[in-house]
Order: sequence, then structure tokens, then C-alpha cells
Amino acid sequence: MSEVRLTVEQRTEFGKGAARRTRRAGKVPAVLYGHGSDPKHLSLPAVEFARAIRENGHNAVLTLDVAGSNSELALTKTITTHSIKGYIEHVDLLLVKRGEKVTVNVPVVLAGTAGPGTLVTHEVTELPVEAEALHIPEQIELSIEGAEIGTQITAAQVELPKGVVLAADEDLLIVNITEAPSEAEMAPEAVEGEAAEASEEG
Repeated sequence: MSEVRLTVEQRTEFGKGAARRTRRAGKVPAVLYGHGSDPKHLSLPAVEFARAIRENGHNAVLTLDVAGSNSELALTKTITTHSIKGYIEHVDLLLVKRGEKVTVNVPVVLAGTAGPGTLVTHEVTELPVEAEALHIPEQIELSIEGAEIGTQITAAQVELPKGVVLAADEDLLIVNITEAPSEAEMAPEAVEGEAAEASEEG
């Protein structure tokens, strides 16, 4: 994962009104904490931060250039977005050091096509792993190519990149492959749905 550099400012105003003013100025309110240090209240450039997350994922490691102080390395911990409008309301950042190991959730992406007549259920879409802060994988690819009915893939069977360690129960079920329902099996559900619709209309 590439390192992203952002120029940020320290915030001296707090509260909802101050946060709204920060966002109107094209910035995102953020708090940087960790390693026993006092939390730092920052404002991040909204467009640049959104681009960093879009291109590097939610586990993006940021180099923060704070005016009047040394640069800090930070891991994006929590992003709060507006439930309706979708813009970023607030960000929690975790202070990290080079070489330090952190535990994060990494997306699991399925690759390939399972065997004929199968139904693939992706039980877990993110896997907790431990990795060096600057070597967090953007995603973990899991092949289901040709997988047959009855196949179950657990966390222990997922091949992790070098230096990355599983931080979840080895028996955690990631993918479950079962027999796909036939048209005949699906038909009663369709008939029931049509009957319910007719009943509502009547």
C-alpha cells in the first residue's frame, strides 16, 4: 500500500458549529491519537483525503504534515459519513510508527467461478489480520475457481501475503458453497409471491 502525504492544520475550535465551519471550508475534522500522546484535533483537506481513501482503501496510511510540528504517520481508523448526503463528517486517525504492527480488517475478494450448479455464499467480506503499518494489503484474493458443492473455506485456508498474520479464529467460515436451488424449488416461492401481491391488490 502506498504512503499518502497530506498537509493538515491543527484545530482550535470544537463542537458541532466549529465542525460545520471546517467542512464548509473544504476540510474534514479529524482526531489523531495513540501511543499515549494527547489527542490532536486536525482538519484534513477533504478532496485529497477522499482521493487517498478511494485509491488506497480505508486502511490508507497517511503522512501528515502538521504546520509547526514534525510529520506524523497515521492509520485511518474510523470514517464517519453523513447517512443521507454521503460526505465525510469526521475521521479518527491512529498514530503509528514505521515497522509497527497493527491489526486491521482487509477486504476479501473472490476470484474465479465455482463449479456448475453451485451457490456461493460469501460469509465474511473482511478478514482481521496483523501487518506492518506500511505493508497492509489493500485486499486479499481468494480463488473459488471450480469449487464444488460442499466446499467450505475457512480463515485458516486463506493464503496471506508475506509478513501478514491472521488475527481471527482459524475456523471462521469465509465462503460456503452449496447446491444452487433448481427452478422447481424456486417456483413455489414465486407463486407465493404472486398470490401475496394479488391478495394485497384485492
